[in-house]
Amino acid sequence: MKRLGLIISLFLLVVLSAPPEVWAIAGPLDNCPQAPDNTQINTAIGCIPTDFGGLLGEFFTFGTGIGGGIAFLLILFGGFQILTSAGNPEQLNAGKELVVSAISGLLMIIFSVFLLSVIGVDILGLPDFTR
Repeated sequence: MKRLGLIISLFLLVVLSAPPEVWAIAGPLDNCPQAPDNTQINTAIGCIPTDFGGLLGEFFTFGTGIGGGIAFLLILFGGFQILTSAGNPEQLNAGKELVVSAISGLLMIIFSVFLLSVIGVDILGLPDFTR
C-alpha cells in the first residue's frame, strides 16, 4: 500500500511540476507550424491537409502504419502460439501459418507502397503523392 502511494505521489509531482507551455493546446484556427500557406487545419488528431492529394497521402500513411502494426502483433502472437504449443502439432502448425501469413501481408504492404510510389511519383509525376 505504501508503494502505491509513493508511485501516485511521484506521478503527481512530475505532472504538476511541468511548465505551463507543456499543457498549452493550440486552437482549431491556429496555423500548423509546417504549413505557413494555410493548407492544413489543426485538429485534435494533428494537422490535416485541406487539399485532396495531401489528405490522400495522410490516409495512405496512416493505413500503412496501422497495417504494419497489426502485422507485427500477429507475428508476436504466432510466435507465442508456437512457443506455448507444448508438442501439440495442431497448435504448432497454426502458429506457423499465422507467422507466415503475417509476414506475407507485411511484404504486400511494403510492395504496395513501393508500387504506388513508382506509379504516382515516377510515372504520373504527382508531387505530394508520397513523402
